[in-house]
Amino acid sequence: MARFLLLFSFLLVTLVFGVSDAGSPAEVYWRSVLPNTPMPSAIRDLIYSSNEASQAATEESVGSIFFLGKSLRIGSTMTLHFTRATAGASLLPRQVADSIPFSSSKLPDILSRLSIDPSSEMASSIKKTLAECEANATAGQIKHWHCATSLESMVDFVMSSLNSRNLRTMSTFVSKDATPNQKYTITGLNKVKASELVACHAKRYPYAVFHCHPVKATLYTVSLIGDDGSTVKAKVPGHYEDISPAAYNKLGVVPGSEPAFHILPQDDILWARVNLDPIS
Repeated sequence: MARFLLLFSFLLVTLVFGVSDAGSPAEVYWRSVLPNTPMPSAIRDLIYSSNEASQAATEESVGSIFFLGKSLRIGSTMTLHFTRATAGASLLPRQVADSIPFSSSKLPDILSRLSIDPSSEMASSIKKTLAECEANATAGQIKHWHCATSLESMVDFVMSSLNSRNLRTMSTFVSKDATPNQKYTITGLNKVKASELVACHAKRYPYAVFHCHPVKATLYTVSLIGDDGSTVKAKVPGHYEDISPAAYNKLGVVPGSEPAFHILPQDDILWARVNLDPIS
C-alpha cells in the first residue's frame, strides 16, 4: 500500500509538470543544473523504480565491512554480499518528498500516511533512519551532513559542499541483479584521483533517502570476480573519519593509526569536483 501511494504521488507530479521527449522531470532537472555530469545508474534506477522490496536489503551492507589497505592486492579474496538499501524504493520529486513529514517526532504520522504497520520491519528501519539523520555529530566523526529525501535536495547539498556545478559521480557496478553471499577475488586495482568527495549513502526507507556528507579519503577502483562468475567494479574509499573505534578494534589496530577501507554499496554515490570552478 505504501508503495502504491508513493508511486501515485510521483505520477501525479509527473502529470502536473509534464513529461516530454527530453525525459522525466528528474532528468530535465538534472541536465539543467549538471549539464556536464552523466546521471549515474544509482539515481536513474530510482526514478521509475519497479523493483519489489528485497529482504536481502536488510542484511549487513558491504559498506559496513571494514578492512586494512594490506588487503587491497590482486589475488586477495573476501566474502561479500551485495545488497541494495533502496530495493523497492523510488526517488521522489522534491514537491512530493517535502509534503511527507521526516522527523522522529512525527513517526506515527509517517507510518499512517505511508500505510506502514508500526510493528513491521520497515517501521523499525524508518525509526532507525530518522534517528541517524537527526543525530548530532560527535568529535572526530562527521562534521557536516544532510539527509536528502529528493534528487533536488541531494544535488543542492553536493553543489554547496563542493562549491561547483562541474561534478562527476562514482558508484559500484555489479554485473548481476542478485548475487549470493560468496567469495570474491580481486582482479584489478587502480587509484582514483579525487581530493574532495561527498558521499551519499542510501538508507533503508519506503522511498529513496540518502545520507550525504563530505569526506576526505583515499579512493580506489577495484575489480572483483565472484565464485558464480559475476563481476564487480567497486569504488573502495579508505578514510579515518566516520569510523567507529569498534571497527578499528575489530581490525586489530589503534583507532586512527591507518585508514580503514570499505566497499561502496552499489546504491551509494560518491561525488567529486572535476575542477575548482565555483558555483556562479
